[in-house]
Amino acid sequence: MLLLAFDTATPAVTAAVHDTDSGATLAAADQVDARRHGELLLPTIDQVLRAAGVGKGQLGALVVGTGPGPYTGLRVGLATAAALGHALGIPVHGVCTLDGIAHAARSAGLTGAFTAATDARRKEVYWASYGADGARTEGPNVDRPAEVAERLADVPAVGAGAALYPEVFTRLVPGMPAYQSAAALAAFAAAELAAGRALSAPTPLYLRRPDAEVPKNYKTVLPA
Repeated sequence: MLLLAFDTATPAVTAAVHDTDSGATLAAADQVDARRHGELLLPTIDQVLRAAGVGKGQLGALVVGTGPGPYTGLRVGLATAAALGHALGIPVHGVCTLDGIAHAARSAGLTGAFTAATDARRKEVYWASYGADGARTEGPNVDRPAEVAERLADVPAVGAGAALYPEVFTRLVPGMPAYQSAAALAAFAAAELAAGRALSAPTPLYLRRPDAEVPKNYKTVLPA
C-alpha cells in the first residue's frame, strides 16, 4: 500500500510517499518555514507524488501529524488531510508529531529512554517521554521548561524545543532531528499498522486554547 504522509505542526512543511510493502520511502521533501505552511504544503505534496511517480488515485491511505503544535500551522495539515481523504475515498490516520520525531531519533541510532520536545511558543515546550523500547510513556504535554526541569534535566533529549532551553534539557543529543520528517512519520505509521495497532483519529492535539478567541461579555448591537 502507498501512504502519503505530511505534517505542519512544527516549522517544517514536510511530505513523503511511503510503500508499506517494501518499507521504502519513495520520495520526501522538507522545508522549514514557520509562516508559510498554507502556501507550501500542497506544492510539496505535488512534488513528492511526482518524484515517486505516484498518482493520487494510487494512494491507499493518508497519514497526518496531529501535533501538538501551534493552532494556525497545525490546522493547515489537518484540513488538507480531511479534504484529500474525502476526495480520494481513502482512510486518514493521525499520528502524534512527537512520535514521528521520536521514531526519527530511534532510526538515527538513539537508544534508551529519552524526551522529544518542540517549540510551543509563549516560552513553553510541547514534550513527551519515550521508553527504551521506543514507546511513548508520558505526554504529550505543554509546559514552561522551568516547570519540568527537575524531571527532565538528566534525560537525553531531542527536538528543536529542547535545543531552545539547554539550561533545562541539559542532555541534548547531538545529530538528532530538530523538526518533524514526514518520512519518519510514514515509517512509524506503517510499522504500527503492520503490528495491528490502530492509529489515532486525525484530530488536533492543541493542548491549549488558541491565541485568538471571541471576546467575553461583548455587547451586541441590534437594530432599533
